[in-house]
Amino acid sequence: MTREYLDKDLYAVLGLKKGASQAEIKKAYRRLAKELHPDSNKNNPEAEAKFKEVSEAYSVLGDEAKRKEYDEGRELFAGGGFRNFGGPGRGGAPGGGNFDFTFGGDGGLGDILGGIFNRRGQTAARRGADVETAVTIDFVQAVEGVTVPLRLTSERACPACAGTGAKSGTAPRVCPACEGVGSVSRNLGGFAMSEPCQACRGRGLIVDDPCPTCSGSGRGQSSRTVNTRIPAGVADGQKIKLKGKGAPGERGGPPGDLYISVHVRPHPVFGRKGDNLTLTLPVTFPEAAMGAEVKVPTLTGAPVTLRLAPGTANGRTMRVRGRGVPRKDGTRGDLLVTVSVAVPANLNSDARKALAAFAAATAGDDPRAELMATAARTAAATEEEA
Repeated sequence: MTREYLDKDLYAVLGLKKGASQAEIKKAYRRLAKELHPDSNKNNPEAEAKFKEVSEAYSVLGDEAKRKEYDEGRELFAGGGFRNFGGPGRGGAPGGGNFDFTFGGDGGLGDILGGIFNRRGQTAARRGADVETAVTIDFVQAVEGVTVPLRLTSERACPACAGTGAKSGTAPRVCPACEGVGSVSRNLGGFAMSEPCQACRGRGLIVDDPCPTCSGSGRGQSSRTVNTRIPAGVADGQKIKLKGKGAPGERGGPPGDLYISVHVRPHPVFGRKGDNLTLTLPVTFPEAAMGAEVKVPTLTGAPVTLRLAPGTANGRTMRVRGRGVPRKDGTRGDLLVTVSVAVPANLNSDARKALAAFAAATAGDDPRAELMATAARTAAATEEEA
């Protein structure tokens, strides 16, 4: 590929800008291909050349992976990162002369670009797959943290063939199609792009006598138990990532990650709101009216005493600081206590007499007076407007 081609804007060929969507790229290509097709432009070499140029541009930009590689390559060269590449004997001239290379070539710029153009990604060390699992824990365990054993099943190298895929006593041979590289170059007109070799499916090896255990794949199922720490404060539905605890890698590659979805059983007494615990506290009418000191349970510690002020309204929420969910900075949220005045379903004669005496003593206090007055004023104003 020449420097001149690297400077070529494939987006401009399709009449688009770099930020165009895949749908816009497809639409532009179809329009131009129809307009420039040789069948519609017989004896028109200019249209034929343009048609070829448009087709080459779409073969790159129409594939999201190749488009990403193309964009990254242009950014590298546009920034001058390889301006002085080449030199005597390397097809380049000091100070930024023209040079020629093919992505995937040995010892050329394709090797320097590394993973950007994915030229040998199939035969290099491969990262293991990510593994997902789920665990159900108690409410207290979610708040305080817990270590749980997890039984995981994932892929690993087949123990019968040590990952080669070949039957015991035999060995795989180098793929003749890709010569063991695992990928082949496809000519796109101006440059070549690598794609997985179809003959060996990207492995770089051909297995003539497959292992009966793994059917030649070189992979097998592995079960293992992992003791995993669920951190304090985890929420219901939260997903935890454990780096490097997934499936083993291939050919010396790193293992994948483990993702744990946490489900929390509800608590019969406590609820949760962010970093705070919630609790509904039943109190009697005399306690709410006259004030009192009442005991309040906590999730894991001893009960605390909460002071109710005289005239505490039903539904009022009070805060007990530091008795909630642990935070990452070492502090804790609070316990939010909501007062619920308990109304007795059955009254004995003494209680009934006492309440009757209370009603008589407070006969002049109508808690609904302001409500009724406001409703009446609103109704009168509505009638006047009508």
